[in-house]
Amino acid sequence: MQDKPVTLAAVTGAHGVTGEVRLKLFGEGIAQLKQYKSFNDGALTLKKIRDDNKGGAVARFAEVTDRNAAEKLRGTVLTIPVSALPELGEGEYYHADLLGLAAHSESGEPLGTICSVENYGAQDVLEIERPSVDGKPGKKFMIPMNKAAVVEWDDTRLVVSDDFADI
Repeated sequence: MQDKPVTLAAVTGAHGVTGEVRLKLFGEGIAQLKQYKSFNDGALTLKKIRDDNKGGAVARFAEVTDRNAAEKLRGTVLTIPVSALPELGEGEYYHADLLGLAAHSESGEPLGTICSVENYGAQDVLEIERPSVDGKPGKKFMIPMNKAAVVEWDDTRLVVSDDFADI
């Protein structure tokens, strides 16, 4: 499997005048982010991180020493290689592993490509973009990531139950 980057957070702006940055967290939150010290192929080294009590975090990186440098990071995503993530149990997956997978129906019809994985509180929901037609982007549809809708998946494709493929 390719060692693609996985995004754990994004810099939303500077915090204070000493180079700290505000972070929007993805995944499992601050506890997960604390496990890693190096981001973006070694470009950023985490020195300190704390909860901002608003669902995000405030971080300090060794390479960022003032507010101007912190402001330049606005919009930067913090990534690690997928190989740095913990091993998964049976039936578990990382969102990054699903993105870009080809989706097929049980009967073998190509449905499109997984373009997004969302979670609105109850379970993950996959957004699948159908192939483009006459140069126009394909329509998108969503299915739940559960056993009723997703029959099987691996690192090359995802099989959607025919009951959900006609959406």
